[in-house]
Amino acid sequence: MNDTIIRTENLHKTYTTGKVKTHALRGVDLEIPRGSFSCIVGPSGHGKSTLMHLVGGLDRPTAGRVFIGGEEITGLSGRRLAALRARRIGFVFQFFNLLPGLSAEENVATAMMFAGVPEKVQRDRSRELLALVGLSDKLRAKPSELSGGQQQRVAIVRALANDPDILLMDEPTGNLDSESESEVLAAVAKLHGEGKTVVIVTHNGEIARRAERVIRVKDGIIVEGY
Repeated sequence: MNDTIIRTENLHKTYTTGKVKTHALRGVDLEIPRGSFSCIVGPSGHGKSTLMHLVGGLDRPTAGRVFIGGEEITGLSGRRLAALRARRIGFVFQFFNLLPGLSAEENVATAMMFAGVPEKVQRDRSRELLALVGLSDKLRAKPSELSGGQQQRVAIVRALANDPDILLMDEPTGNLDSESESEVLAAVAKLHGEGKTVVIVTHNGEIARRAERVIRVKDGIIVEGY
């Protein structure tokens, strides 16, 4: 059985501003095994986040192909691509993007509400996921009542609410102090231990040292590491 869950073929992305063309990616071939923990690292502005956005179906390549679990996503309609993202991919970003008027439990449940999950299942799964990252005592807390690390842990389990195969994270500790960063890394390690495929874009050397695979991107190409 093929255990590759993410694959790209000759992936290019070019942005055009007026008469200026910026080549963000220049023919990237990449394979990420199912259940692995990978980090994408490299200088700012060299294509790391672009690669993650293309792999996650948040943007479309100029040329090349992207496969998720053997299914090519490059040519999917916007509606089918959105459905695939909702079903198979969870996203976590540097800024937590929690809804300020909702509790931790309600923020996690929101992801399931849009997927049509029954209310009781939303509540039970939200509590189960928050317990997984050590936040059972913060179910009713609003984001303003949580530390940065706690908010990011809520964002992580919200991304897992619909049980996606893949967790994509873009600089998830970029706004955190050392203690909060440790909390988030512990949560990520636990989720990876339970079989999730984790891909993190980061400048953080500590995260890269914990990863099984490091993918180095420079000038829009992979220069080393997988």
